[in-house]
This record gives sequence, C-alpha cells and structure tokens, in this order.
Amino acid sequence: MANPHRLEIIDLLAQAERSVEEIASETGLSIANTSQHLQVLKQSNLVKIKRNGNFILYRLADENVYKSLRDLREIGTESLAEVDKIVNDFRSSKYKLQPVTFKELLPKLPGIILLDVRPEREYNNGHIPNSVNIPIDQLPKRLNELKKSKQYIAYCRGPFCVFADDAVQLLTRKGFRATRLEEGYLDWKIKFQKTKVS
Repeated sequence: MANPHRLEIIDLLAQAERSVEEIASETGLSIANTSQHLQVLKQSNLVKIKRNGNFILYRLADENVYKSLRDLREIGTESLAEVDKIVNDFRSSKYKLQPVTFKELLPKLPGIILLDVRPEREYNNGHIPNSVNIPIDQLPKRLNELKKSKQYIAYCRGPFCVFADDAVQLLTRKGFRATRLEEGYLDWKIKFQKTKVS
C-alpha cells in the first residue's frame, strides 16, 4: 500500500470488481503497469481474482482492506495539515458550501434527495439507502429529472473523489440547492452496516 497507484486501485476495487483493462482505463496507467500493481496486491493477499469466461476480474480480499485504506487516509489528513488545506482550498474554489458529514446528514434525510453520482455499476454494487443514481457523466443531460424545489446532497467514492464536487458545481450553477456529502458510500457502509464488501 506504499504506492499511490496501488492505493488508487484499492479505492476503485472497493467500489466494484474490475478487469485489468477497466482499472488501466480509469487510472490512466498502461495495462502492463496495472497488471504489475495487481500482482503485488494479489501476492500480499489484498485482492482476489474471479474468472468470468475469458476475463479475470479483481476485487478486494475483504472489507478490512478498504478499512485500512480509510484509516491511512484519516491519519494522513489529521497529521498533515497541508492535505486538509489542499482539499478545502479546492472545494472553496468550486463552491462556497461546506460538505455535509454523516452526523449532519441523518436529521436531513427525510427532506433531501441523496444523489449518488458514481457510475451505475458501482451504485448497483451498493449504495446509501434511498439514494438516486445519476452518474456524473449523465448529469448534464438528466437535469430535467430533478426538481428545483428539492435540496440535493451529492456523494461519490469518498472525500478525495471529485464527482460529487463536479455535480454540486453543475447543480448550483443551474439554480439547484446542492452540497456534497463529505464521505462516500463505503464509509457509510462501514459506519452503519455490518455486512461484508463483496
């Protein structure tokens, strides 16, 4: 986990199982480089493989792998003030509203729309209950499905994922009331459920 590319791969695999080609496409790495990183993760028992016909799909060995990544992320943001500053500066340059925490979200749940802007495959693999999925790449064309009278809280993969930031920026520019959830689905799952990531 000492390599930033492997951390990115773990984050992707926590959302849904993927082939080498899919991981390479999403990370911008070559297939050969992606395959090498996956072999290191497999040898360390952090990922498992599943054969699907001629394809090999990779997934996390269990939810403790993501929990370790989450703990590492929290240590980094708590002990390195510049990480928190970079994230806050990025967000404040996009919009003025502060992200909503889980604690702040719960009392608002009956009156707001939770908008999951991850790819449909990731949403189908698991999502916060009662959330609506409109992937970020489809959002501009599907704004007519949303009502301006509602308040929206967008979420994606986690605090460093920019899908929710992009969604909030688009929605507020178009006159919607929107902010982002500070964390993502897997953080929700760890906090509120006891089931395994599969």
